[in-house]
Amino acid sequence: MAHAPTETKATATLTIDGKQVTVPAGTTILEAASSLGIEIHTLCWLKKVSTTGACRICVVEIEGVALPQTACNTPVKEGINVTTSTPRLEQLRKKTMELMLVNHPLDCPVCDAGGECDLQDTCYKLKVDRNEYGANPDSTPIRYDWPLIENCTTRCILCEKCTKVCHEIVGADAIQIKSCGDRTLIDTPDGGPLDCDFCGNCINACPTGTLLSKPFKFRGRPWAFSVTPSICGFCSSGCQIDYHTKDGRVERVTSSDTGFNKGNLCINGRFGYAAFNSPARLGASLLKDASGNQQTASWDQALGTAAAKLKEIVAASGGSAVAGIGSPRATNEENYLFQKFLRGAVGTNNIDSEARLGYFPAQVIQWEMLGYSGGTKAMDAIEQATAVIVIGADLKGESPGFAYRVIQAATKNDAALVLANSRATSMNKFANAFLQYHPGSEAWFAAGLCKAILAEGLENTTFVAQEASGLDSLKASLDALTFAQIESATGIDEAALREAARYAVKGGRAAVIYGAEVMRSADSGTAVQAVIDLAVLTGAVGTAGAGIFPLDEKNNTQGMLDMGICPEFLPGYLTYANAAAKFGAAWNCSIPVTPGKDLFQIFEGIERGEIKALYVMGSDPLQVMPDRNRVLKALQKLDLLIVQDLFPTETVRLAHVVLPAATAAEKSGSFTTVDNRVQCFLRALAPSGPARTDADILTKLHRLVAPVTTITAPDAESVLNEIDALTGLYSGTCDHGACRIGRTKSRVEFGEKKAALRSLTPAALAESKGFTLSLGPVLYHNGTLTTRSENNLTVAPEAYVEICSADAAKAGIACGDTVTLVSALGSCTLKARISSDVQPGLLFAPAHFREPGLNQLISAGRTASVTLQKA
Repeated sequence: MAHAPTETKATATLTIDGKQVTVPAGTTILEAASSLGIEIHTLCWLKKVSTTGACRICVVEIEGVALPQTACNTPVKEGINVTTSTPRLEQLRKKTMELMLVNHPLDCPVCDAGGECDLQDTCYKLKVDRNEYGANPDSTPIRYDWPLIENCTTRCILCEKCTKVCHEIVGADAIQIKSCGDRTLIDTPDGGPLDCDFCGNCINACPTGTLLSKPFKFRGRPWAFSVTPSICGFCSSGCQIDYHTKDGRVERVTSSDTGFNKGNLCINGRFGYAAFNSPARLGASLLKDASGNQQTASWDQALGTAAAKLKEIVAASGGSAVAGIGSPRATNEENYLFQKFLRGAVGTNNIDSEARLGYFPAQVIQWEMLGYSGGTKAMDAIEQATAVIVIGADLKGESPGFAYRVIQAATKNDAALVLANSRATSMNKFANAFLQYHPGSEAWFAAGLCKAILAEGLENTTFVAQEASGLDSLKASLDALTFAQIESATGIDEAALREAARYAVKGGRAAVIYGAEVMRSADSGTAVQAVIDLAVLTGAVGTAGAGIFPLDEKNNTQGMLDMGICPEFLPGYLTYANAAAKFGAAWNCSIPVTPGKDLFQIFEGIERGEIKALYVMGSDPLQVMPDRNRVLKALQKLDLLIVQDLFPTETVRLAHVVLPAATAAEKSGSFTTVDNRVQCFLRALAPSGPARTDADILTKLHRLVAPVTTITAPDAESVLNEIDALTGLYSGTCDHGACRIGRTKSRVEFGEKKAALRSLTPAALAESKGFTLSLGPVLYHNGTLTTRSENNLTVAPEAYVEICSADAAKAGIACGDTVTLVSALGSCTLKARISSDVQPGLLFAPAHFREPGLNQLISAGRTASVTLQKA
């Protein structure tokens, strides 16, 4: 493939403190000095946001310039001579600090920032030990009323870091500078309640104790905590974090600006840790007695009972009478051990997970078309995109780290942003084109956008010609679709599609992101194919493109699949025909050579009496699967249900054996993000109470069921070495310490495998009766795990259903009214919320809450036809 000629970038050579340096044009004096190892003190500078020069601490002298200049926002010029430290500069900095301290309360003994306060540190470095200035203090109001964040305005030095992070990184614009003079403060735009993402990134940016984490307030001094680098265990962005632990509890989560995610977290990453400390966690192993009641049991009793009953069922009915459901929350190593136990010790390939509901079938298609599953590049490539196309995803609800990258692309790289969804999201403000298609028409929409690109002659002809096949058959299938048909299905006209097509190819470096609405739609197969066709037509999957990225809500879905938690493949996506003998030899056992049952087939097998035992690790089928009542009846029919989890979920309450598991903070291992970054981490604290890591549980159970097989030591390094040896999945090395980089997955290079375009024939849409209910994720929670976090519940405490104002008026429903939703399968009652985000005929409800059991209304996918009435 031809590459564009390399651009020659302009540079400037200057001298700083007698040292010469050459840097790119546009570099600031502060950055140039840093490249020489010269420290210039700052308080308002933050690398990831624009500079303001607000604090004036970084002043330097430039030869020939009369007045000192702020180094943080003064660009270099050819030949200038800069001095960073003179008696005059030191005096100016000290006086500036003294003036800054005039209205700053000296409440360091009770300030939570004490010990990690940039203001303290700068005063110390500049030797500011007295103040010649004074003023009559006129205290500004302290905002105690905000959830999760306290704003002690009297401590604010007006550095503007918080407002810039909120505006430039998060895109929330929840806080801003208000008033002027000595009454200037940071507050909400209207002075009212905080309408916020509650990500806490402003807390991370604050150099003083102005913005505080309310859950962390008075929990202890910073130096009293053990700090452990780790990886976030919530969404699929894989943010690098630090756990702050003390006395067996996680008390705070922070993130360094030097990490991959640049210190940026969401509400779940920063505040969701409260779930780990929840008193609702399982307090003991449980066994169901003859009366059907669960009773406390020792670990030996619980594991012994599970092993004995499993062996009894296998002896009577064979290994195929057992099935397992793995976990997108568990580590790569734990998922590997789970499938090894089921395949090697029990003798069954009936292994699957909730990824079957959308992500896995989509990745099979992507693998077939591109030769690669998951993201084709690391997510930071999005920031360099010139066009970003997001289809069927609420970025902040599904994987907020991707939202932050898209915002950077749109605002810093001037990328065109095309958003397509059935409802509006918080990302709309950044979009050049927002296309709100009818619910369920995802396949028609993506096919329509492909058609518009081809009709406009905008496809990446070089990439398609050299690296793709199937263009003629795709064109023929799209020729059979008219724009009128597409508009009828989606509600989006030809002009809007053609305009979006022009934005989608802007600059020639596109990124394509697709989410749950695509992967769990009624015609998901065609929808996914169409999105991948789009990525090929735009060149997004080529070397010069910015990548294609499938999203999933949970942290290790991609890694779980890599480890063979599916009936079709062994770990590393190796087939039974090619690799069963190899794995069997390594494990000293015989592995079944035919694919097992998938998630839906497992429950059908239970209903038919073919599957008698089910082992569920870190999943709650009663919450995540559609048709809840059918799933409930199936689970009640089992001879043996083993559930390994953190909390007493509805599935746990049905179990014959309950095994309390450890949280992400209580284990070592690795997670794989949806963009295929494999990141290792060490445990931050010991498992709480009776809990054990999944690896420890699986190893002990394996030893009881099949002691003659090769049993891997439960430590993460031993398991990862075995994975390496058998799968060839990874490259690179890692000591499995807290490297947070870990091993890397081999990525496909086109030329090795051509991208395969596919013809598109979207299915006719079913006639909608009543309202269409759509379930999905929202920003303030992740899965059901954060509904156990008191921090998250402070912001989003209960389930609700969104309805547009026109539909609400027709039904006589006001915001806060209790309504009843009825489908062909059941009914649910919850509160209504009037929203401009949903279109007429569409209802949206968060899928996180266990009550009121909304999945009982859904027969498949994530939508259902329902009626609505005031309760």
